[in-house]
Amino acid sequence: MSVIEKEFNVRDLRYIIRSANEKDAQSLSEVRVQIDGETENMDREKGEAYIDESGFKQLIKEDIERAHNLFLVCEIKGSIVGFSRCEGKLLKREFHKAEFGVCVLKDYWGYGIGTNLLKETIKWADSTEIKKITLNVLETNEKAIMLYKTMVLKKKEY
Repeated sequence: MSVIEKEFNVRDLRYIIRSANEKDAQSLSEVRVQIDGETENMDREKGEAYIDESGFKQLIKEDIERAHNLFLVCEIKGSIVGFSRCEGKLLKREFHKAEFGVCVLKDYWGYGIGTNLLKETIKWADSTEIKKITLNVLETNEKAIMLYKTMVLKKKEY
């Protein structure tokens, strides 16, 4: 699924949030590895669960084709600095659910990029049959937990 490109200006930083396209694949692969090395807030370490350019092309293609998937990128002056992905469930009894993930390069923390990626995802989900967005967050990632609480996301443990 795709969304309309949207421009943001936060603390004199102009950025665009838009749907990912196959031309983004190589950059996404590089940015993901960089982000994984910049923080311990991710569920993986740098280079772990590596996705190469062709892997990202396949993900993007699937996400464009599936009505319950959304892949967004945040771009500044033509460079990707963050992204989010929402993957809907395929089983009929879970069709109303989707799993969300987001990451942003450390140099761009504090500009509302993660918040705006999440807000755009929620807006998109409201226009679909998705009623529940799930995510995993490390308990040490206090900034993310605060963001999710302000967005009125509820904690659920199993």
